Amino acid sequence: MFEEEQEPEFEIFSALLFNSLKAITFMFFISFAMINKPADSGKVDPKAEMLITVTWPDNNPDDVDTYVEDPAGNVVWYNQREAGLMHMDRDDRGMFKDVILYNGKEVTSPLNQEIVSFRGLEDGEYVVNVVHYIANGTATLPVKVKVEKLNPSVKVIYYQTLELQGTGDEQTAARFTLKGAEVLDVNNTPKSLVELTRSAGGKDGGGSQPRAPAPMMDAGTGEALQP
Repeated sequence: MFEEEQEPEFEIFSALLFNSLKAITFMFFISFAMINKPADSGKVDPKAEMLITVTWPDNNPDDVDTYVEDPAGNVVWYNQREAGLMHMDRDDRGMFKDVILYNGKEVTSPLNQEIVSFRGLEDGEYVVNVVHYIANGTATLPVKVKVEKLNPSVKVIYYQTLELQGTGDEQTAARFTLKGAEVLDVNNTPKSLVELTRSAGGKDGGGSQPRAPAPMMDAGTGEALQP
């Protein structure tokens, strides 16, 4: 009788190795296919080097404006919300149209706050001013101004409360000089940035005219009140 011919051992080993390799390759392909590429759309870069925050009492109808000048002469303000490396993240007009939509209803927001952020820093002098654009009362208005340098760690450069005296009052909160990572010569020597923005040749965007001082107004409707 014929004896059954046996397969050489090395051929069995080769077949086993080949099948194992196919299985590993298939599993690698499936794993790679399941990896989703992160979506870039709608991505927001939160990077900021400096933050300026201006606040005044909650539920107060007065309108306070923030002006900031960088070493290049750029000025960021409500009518020029982006200049150089600076950006006005929030322009607050007191209680005028200060509402948010919540569950289909308009809810009044009591917070009065303006924020300016810096995406980068340049060496030279910066100027931070606050302007009492609309005063709806006769009393002085306390306004808190805070300047923070965020990197490599948070450092408060300036934090004070100013007393604005009424419509049109402009005060220099802080002037400071940056040299590399160092903050030098913090002072409040007056400098009018409102006048600077009225200059047609200014580097802040040209002859954009600031709002003229306005009369007292109704905080809800925005209508001027008769004296």
